[in-house]
Amino acid sequence: MPLLIVLIGVILLIFLITKLKLNTFVSLVIVAFLVGLALGIPVSKISASVETGIGGQLGHLAVIFGFGSMLGKIISDSGGGYRIANQLIKIFGRKRIQIAVIIASFIIGLALFFEVGLVVLLPIIFVLAREVDLPLLYLGIPMAATLNVAHGFLPPHPAPTAVSQALNAPLGHVLLVGILVSIPTVIISGPVFNYFLHKFYPVVYRRNIDVSVLGHYKEFKLEETPKFGISVLTALLPVILISIATIYSFLISSNDFFSQFIEFIGAPDVAMLISLIFGIFTMGILRGTKIKEIGEEMTEAVKQIAMMLLIIGGGGAFRQVLVDGGVSKFIGDLFSQSNISPIIIAWLITALLRVSLGSSTVASITAASLVASIVKNTGADPVLIVLAIGAGSVFADHVNDAGFWMIKEYFGLSLKETFLSWTTLTSVIAVSGLLSILVVSNFV
Repeated sequence: MPLLIVLIGVILLIFLITKLKLNTFVSLVIVAFLVGLALGIPVSKISASVETGIGGQLGHLAVIFGFGSMLGKIISDSGGGYRIANQLIKIFGRKRIQIAVIIASFIIGLALFFEVGLVVLLPIIFVLAREVDLPLLYLGIPMAATLNVAHGFLPPHPAPTAVSQALNAPLGHVLLVGILVSIPTVIISGPVFNYFLHKFYPVVYRRNIDVSVLGHYKEFKLEETPKFGISVLTALLPVILISIATIYSFLISSNDFFSQFIEFIGAPDVAMLISLIFGIFTMGILRGTKIKEIGEEMTEAVKQIAMMLLIIGGGGAFRQVLVDGGVSKFIGDLFSQSNISPIIIAWLITALLRVSLGSSTVASITAASLVASIVKNTGADPVLIVLAIGAGSVFADHVNDAGFWMIKEYFGLSLKETFLSWTTLTSVIAVSGLLSILVVSNFV
């Protein structure tokens, strides 16, 4: 019975979002209340569950996402992203151009959300494709694949960060293992998939693509942008700080002042704050940008993620209602004796939600609430479950997601071409990601 209630709730959520076009956050809260009633939670306690879910889900995540979006905006508006991509392309040359695109996309993708990274990189990819006489999609496939992997698998991106918190998985561990899993996933979904798509469906590899669909974007002269080294350091500083603290805790078990200091600067919210302050100086003040202008950029960045934060909070409300209504325990008991790997179960649940809801973030957070008890009862490594959810959350992107339409318009594809290229690509990312996680699970 609890699963039937959840199924009806998810169907209602899909109906509200896709058919009635109701705001996703509002839809999540409405469904949370209705599902809570159906699960038998006392009316007087449903509001408390919703409030607890929203507050618990956001908590320090609002700090991480806020600082992260500000840092990404500063890097983007200063031309730091342009410098990173341009320099890597020069280093690798035409024959290894896909490798350069992947590295540039990975570096930028760690600091920027998928949609923002796409907008930052696409003008550079367009100019590059024209200069080396290659179809835009030939470079666009590895770029989009890498950005999507970073967005779905790696903190401090919204879904993996939120799911890590929900499953009590150490964020630093998720980041390190996530990078390990991302490498084969990007290779398979980038260059390998590119080769087969070009061989079996060459019609999508066109050279005469009109980049005007991008609308207004900043154009940079290379000499006016920040230097390559400082741009890379600024973009990667959050990852560097978190990784140092994680590796240090693995190697050295101590409670002295230095160890506490390393742990402090490696805490995700502190790492993001330090990186933001560093970025304000390197990408702004030291380049002559006025504090007022930097402040305006930061304000604009927060506006861009406001709705995303509400959606994450709404997902937390839905999660809490499922927990308080006993659904998580029911599913955990249901699968506790199953021979199916918890990693595969987490992936399947998330993939189904992703196809239904469109939003990878909502799918991830909802799936986390459904598999939490499975992790507890089976003793599965929560880090691997977080990554399995991340892999499932990018499965089969189609018309109910904004990313689908961005790819269609940016690369000048028809609806059929977008399905055959982009929807297939995201499915390859999800499946190859799952296989990579299963392989890594034998060693960690």
